[in-house]
Amino acid sequence: MESILIPVLIVAGIGILAGLGLSAASVIMAVPVDETAEKLTGALPGANCGACGFSGCAGYAAALSKGEAKVGMCPVGGKAVADECAAILGVDAGDLTPKAAIVRCLGTCDNTSVKMDYTGVDSCAAAAQLYGGMNSCRFGCIGLGDCARECDYHAIELCNELAIVDRNLCVGCGKCAKVCPKQLIEITDCKQAAQVMCSNKDKGAITRKACKVGCIGCMKCQKNCPAGAITVENFVAHVDRSLCTDCGLCIENCPTHAIQEIF
Repeated sequence: MESILIPVLIVAGIGILAGLGLSAASVIMAVPVDETAEKLTGALPGANCGACGFSGCAGYAAALSKGEAKVGMCPVGGKAVADECAAILGVDAGDLTPKAAIVRCLGTCDNTSVKMDYTGVDSCAAAAQLYGGMNSCRFGCIGLGDCARECDYHAIELCNELAIVDRNLCVGCGKCAKVCPKQLIEITDCKQAAQVMCSNKDKGAITRKACKVGCIGCMKCQKNCPAGAITVENFVAHVDRSLCTDCGLCIENCPTHAIQEIF
């Protein structure tokens, strides 16, 4: 009996000592928990899209807790999440302007032509590797739907071989912009203003051959904008929506109708 009891007691003693050692180590080596950051992480939507500029919701929460980031940088959560985070931090959330995506292209199959048949992988990223895609405009939307597949909110659909964003559904997370091989998608404030719906950087004569409604860089919009909100660079116009007063003069003077009013 003693021959069995002694080994059992030895093993039990080793187990007790190991348990005490682990308990002591957990206290001594414990990593301090940032309770504020945990609360903020719980308040954030958990999309981990990176639109806030951080690695994910936990990264943004940690930065908020340390005072290294501003409230309201999460476009997915919007004002409701910003208000909740502000309440946790005891600060004012301020006024927030919702954001949404815009596809800066009007290159539908009616406005452009097909320069080649493509039978490869059903992906914009893949097609872009072959002479810039099937479209006559090498800067235009390829229309194979990489952005639509990436969108978690079903805010993008394809119409006439062109990606269209439903800005009522879009939360401005920016995931679609990251996967567009032509970098056509821009995240903008949801305010009524003019927008140049073209990204073609070719000279005007080349753009006209590629697309009926492409920007030809004629500078009429820039010269007629009283707010100085439009600049032309690399043969394509760009509207600073923060300066735009929505007077509509650029839309009236655009000879190719490449400028539209976006809400």
